[in-house]
Amino acid sequence: MFYLFVRLLLLHRRISSLMDKFDPRMRWISLFVWFLYVVVCESLPLPDSDLPMHGEVHSPQYPGPYPPNVLEQWDLSVPEGFQIRLTFTHLDIEASAGCFYDSLTVLHGEKLLWKFCGTENSADGLHPGYQPILTPGNSITLIFQTDQYNSERHQNVGFSAQYQAIDIDECSAPEPEDGSGPLCSQICLNTLGSYLCSCHHGYELRSDQHTCMLSCGGGVFDEPEGHLLSPGYPNSVPRAFSCQYIISVEPGFTVSLNFSDQFHIESVDIEEGPKCLYHWLEVIIPNQQSMKLCGGTSPGLINTNSNTVTLNYHTDNQGLSNGWSLDYTTDRVKCPLPGSVVKGRVMPSLPEYLYRDHIYVRCDQGYKLMVDGHEIGSFSTACRNNGQWHHPLPECHIIDCGEPEPLHNGGVTFQSGFKNQYLSVVQYHCNEPFYSALGGINATFICEADRKWSSNHNEIFSPLCLPVCGQPTKQISDYQRIIGGSDAPKHTIPWQVLINAGSRGGGAVIADQWILTAAHVVVTNGQQVAPAIVNILMGDTDVHRMETSRLNPASVHVHPEYNNPDGSNYNNDIALVKLQDPITFNATVMPVCLPPKNATYTTGIMGQISGFGITNEDGRLILTNKLKYVQLPVVDQGICSNSITSLKRTRPDLPDLTDNMFCAGIPEGKKDSCQGDSGSAFTLTENGQFWAAGIVSWGAKCGQKGTYGVYTKVANYLDWIHKVMQEN
Repeated sequence: MFYLFVRLLLLHRRISSLMDKFDPRMRWISLFVWFLYVVVCESLPLPDSDLPMHGEVHSPQYPGPYPPNVLEQWDLSVPEGFQIRLTFTHLDIEASAGCFYDSLTVLHGEKLLWKFCGTENSADGLHPGYQPILTPGNSITLIFQTDQYNSERHQNVGFSAQYQAIDIDECSAPEPEDGSGPLCSQICLNTLGSYLCSCHHGYELRSDQHTCMLSCGGGVFDEPEGHLLSPGYPNSVPRAFSCQYIISVEPGFTVSLNFSDQFHIESVDIEEGPKCLYHWLEVIIPNQQSMKLCGGTSPGLINTNSNTVTLNYHTDNQGLSNGWSLDYTTDRVKCPLPGSVVKGRVMPSLPEYLYRDHIYVRCDQGYKLMVDGHEIGSFSTACRNNGQWHHPLPECHIIDCGEPEPLHNGGVTFQSGFKNQYLSVVQYHCNEPFYSALGGINATFICEADRKWSSNHNEIFSPLCLPVCGQPTKQISDYQRIIGGSDAPKHTIPWQVLINAGSRGGGAVIADQWILTAAHVVVTNGQQVAPAIVNILMGDTDVHRMETSRLNPASVHVHPEYNNPDGSNYNNDIALVKLQDPITFNATVMPVCLPPKNATYTTGIMGQISGFGITNEDGRLILTNKLKYVQLPVVDQGICSNSITSLKRTRPDLPDLTDNMFCAGIPEGKKDSCQGDSGSAFTLTENGQFWAAGIVSWGAKCGQKGTYGVYTKVANYLDWIHKVMQEN
């Protein structure tokens, strides 16, 4: 196989060398022959392939002395187209003049080639040496003959030889002496075991496979570049022929013809100038007027702007033309400049765009790609082989962030921009004075390129409106008593709640779903009442008007340490009621603030108590349906404790005063909370805000001289309040 590969390689080089002498652009012929012979040699058997390509012969009994009276013959043959290379590795035959006694004779047919005997240094005989010898054909005959004496006298060992088939280079052989001419009339190509004939450009091989004749069948040239020339160029050729050459390359490319300076096609000079009457080269381009070329001046460069060109070369039987030669090249088709995109960029930006070039469109920040009314993620288009872009350019439209998220208990106002578009600015605001923005900042948001509304304050991710507590829209200018007091003006105590859970009580709104009250308001006979039987009214100062808007509680939470089954222990008298639905605060309903963490209950500080409980009307105690209020001072804890101790002498069943309670009232009485006010808030003010300092809990007698009302101290229960609200 290695030997075959070497022969094919030598054949390829020889073909290439011959082609380069005539036309360096025609190396494709040599490649074709190379391919042909690889296929043939790998796929088809060689002639006489059953014959060996190499072998070995030696005399009888070699390397021992050959016996006397030997006559032995070997007929060696290799395939046709090869000769035999014979190499003697040893020859020791009795020497004699003319090899008369013992000898090895080499015949080619009937012709004697050699007769060998002797040793390398013997004076007589003929020794072949150790250099290979070549036979003239593909077969030889070896005859070994000995007499009856030599072996016993000289102990000669005979011979040993190797033979190998060697390809005959038929193309380098001299012309036959019979005058039949060379093997090939133009080009001879040696092949393994044979040869091939080929022809120069413009000629083709006759059926005898040896001689060439003129031919103009140039075929189709479809490579990106190439070389064409007329038959026999630059010499004149036989007259009266027509040749056609077709250049057809891939769509998307245009052909350019570059004629060499040596150009000669016969023309006729007439009055209007040279005319191509009898000889011409016609250039035919689709969708263009054909042109005929002739004369002695080269046309130079012709840009056809087409991927297909037909060349028709014509001569008549008179005149003389030496022909023409050209190189053709190809260029990619141009596409028109793509233009520009408003609010976008076309990339890359080039002075010209050619077939297979791609362009991309990127919109400016804040804009999106749109095609036929639909948004696309990306855009690219290619220059096609017809010189047009595959897709038209898109448009860049400004993005929008959509409607800003609505703000619960607030609103949004556009500051700048249009229809929520890129860089539009909106400002969130809370429904004042009932709600205020978290951190006191009215957040401004801008529509960003990522289509999200982004705050100008890094700490604000989403605006939040918090209820404003303890700031009623109207203030009470004078203070009255609940026992016999005056009605509270509307919107002055908007946190006041009426609770009916078997008996009337009060409460205070502290959040949009939470009511603060006394535990004993929602506990009956030691049992917490079910939420379903708790009625809650709020939003007005008249019970009758409130009855049309009842609120439903979702759950009731009594302090876990409240234990007062017989009405004698009001310690931890505090409870929370959660509403099913949140409240939207306005002038009629607002929460009261919870005590600050450092809340103080200074003796004598004035607070406010309100409720729908019992009042004194002309000496009669009646249950009012109007919201009443009164201002009372905080009483010293010791004074209040002494008062209760004194009362216990006659009423030993009175509850004890604990640190979770405080007292409020005046020594002379007549101003106090009473039954029906339980659970309502005792409020103090700080910085203009009301906060729930206490919850109406219990007392000895309503408004009696020397007695005081007792209130649950809310500041002691802040942790419990927050915990219940967070967990529920």
